[in-house]
Amino acid sequence: MSEQPANLHGTTPLHEPSHLRETVRLRYAAAAVKVTEGADACCGPQPVEVDENFGATLYATDERDALPAEAVAASLGCGNPTAVAELREGERVLDLGSGGGIDVLLSARRVGPTGKAYGLDMTEEMLALALANAERAGATNVEFLKGTIEAIPLPAHTIDVVISNCVINLSVDKPAVFAETFRVLKRGGRIGVFDVVADDALTPEQRAERGDYAGCIAGALSFAEYRAGLEGAGFTGIEITPTHPVADGMHSATIRATKPTPTDTSA
Repeated sequence: MSEQPANLHGTTPLHEPSHLRETVRLRYAAAAVKVTEGADACCGPQPVEVDENFGATLYATDERDALPAEAVAASLGCGNPTAVAELREGERVLDLGSGGGIDVLLSARRVGPTGKAYGLDMTEEMLALALANAERAGATNVEFLKGTIEAIPLPAHTIDVVISNCVINLSVDKPAVFAETFRVLKRGGRIGVFDVVADDALTPEQRAERGDYAGCIAGALSFAEYRAGLEGAGFTGIEITPTHPVADGMHSATIRATKPTPTDTSA
């Protein structure tokens, strides 16, 4: 691990949290507008330009084909969290940073009519796009919420599974994200997240050299920092597994963890 102190907030003195959050909001608002304006034109929704490490190509063809084209076009993640979250019929799932709604809609199909899928996003433009996509999909067991992932607008102990797709790295206060995720989960609840994670040897400055904050690179935690953050919030059974590189020494990774039950002796 780097000799630099762990920086779970993902910021440096040169990058103030308020400025970073607004930069992220503007980036993803613009992405939503691009998709929406394309859908209003003659040629259908215009996919947001990303490389092969991000976006809709990381989903199976049958999943993409079953969703509105606008939801697929707005996909900006680094994986498919619904493929690792092991969602079950009747569960309540929350997607942190739900964007255009692709993971919420896939989750809603997996949990079925007795379950529910929530999407949380801070960007008005993305929320509007997600609501339109839910209507196009005919999804009735979904709800989109406006807010930040550092202050989740849901009661404690109400969610079975929290998912997220390459969004936690964008947070300006990652300890708050981990604490809030832990709070809203039921005892025995779990997370199934895709996120960008850095090799332990990379300092925050070296991560910033590899990409910007809104591009999901500069704000990424290292493997050790991610584990420490989840452990600090109370999670157990933590598994962080790299899936593919997104920059030199930086990876898309699956993150799994559990909120222990009162009888869990491993807590």
